[in-house]
Amino acid sequence: MQVKTAKAAILAQSCEPLVVDEIALPDALGVGQVLVKVLYSTICGAQLNEIAAAKGPDKFLPHLLGHEASARVIETGLGVTTVKSGDTVVLHWRPSQGIQCQPPAYKWRDKKLNAGWVTTFNEYAVISENRMTVIPPTYNLRDAPLLGCAVTTAAGVIDNDANVKIGESVVVFGVGGVGLNVVQFAHLAGANPIVAVDLIDAKLDMARPRGATHCLNPNAVGDVDAAIRKIVGDKGPDKVIETTGAKAVIELAYNLTHADGTCVLVGVPSEKVTIYTLPIHFNKVLTGSHGGDAVPHVDIPRLIRLIEAGRLSFDGLITHEFPLDAINAALDVVRSGTAGRVVLRVGTA
Repeated sequence: MQVKTAKAAILAQSCEPLVVDEIALPDALGVGQVLVKVLYSTICGAQLNEIAAAKGPDKFLPHLLGHEASARVIETGLGVTTVKSGDTVVLHWRPSQGIQCQPPAYKWRDKKLNAGWVTTFNEYAVISENRMTVIPPTYNLRDAPLLGCAVTTAAGVIDNDANVKIGESVVVFGVGGVGLNVVQFAHLAGANPIVAVDLIDAKLDMARPRGATHCLNPNAVGDVDAAIRKIVGDKGPDKVIETTGAKAVIELAYNLTHADGTCVLVGVPSEKVTIYTLPIHFNKVLTGSHGGDAVPHVDIPRLIRLIEAGRLSFDGLITHEFPLDAINAALDVVRSGTAGRVVLRVGTA
């Protein structure tokens, strides 16, 4: 293989800072594997959960992280047909067209370093063919990682999970990286009113130009339930999208939802949630979202066409940028809850 080593951010121990160090790449590419140079990567809440071992003890330590990036293809393994050397691609965690390969075998300090089908916190990465989608070489490489998770998830939440119709009322709890795009796609779908709810006024300010007709900060509203019903009607909103994963917010979101409406849980809870399930036996729908059921090789080109037509904008979504060496500082900003999307400069184009 053309590249032998790379700088990477490694999760060596749960709940500890990542270790930035040199790793050894495999000697050769296997079937369906693609060597890429990672250019920019964004950070998702999924990585925070991995670092914190939110799902329990991590049996794969040490391992690499990251699942959304822009990259350039360097070399392809046997059987790869959907990308070629020189292509500009978006890396994504949702499977798409092409082969799903065996995960790569990296080494760190002469020991095995685990990785999945896609990792993006490393300068060079061996990626499964079905975890990348070709984009135009002229596309903004700094914005492109947003297409790998936040934007495609939000589009799928509105189109597939919530199935928003023209004129339906939509409430979005949490307008961070995913929530802001949920607002934007609800607006594109013709929803009205669109209510954004967040504890950070700066995020609400970002939601307004993206289509939010009303913005509520629970700290400034005595009764959030009552305030929302005053906007959308006493029966509650048609569609409610919950992105925070907070127990109390999930319960509020479900209770608010119209008896014939849909509540979509995007945020993953860290504790048990209590709801009254009887309405589900009739017409109320409660569903979780798995990346909005996005199909990357179909959805990413469509989204790029919308951007090129001026119908969709990522301006201002990225609020912070860090080099790979400063990844732990970047993670702290994400944890603070004050950022939009945080981007890492991993390599040069």
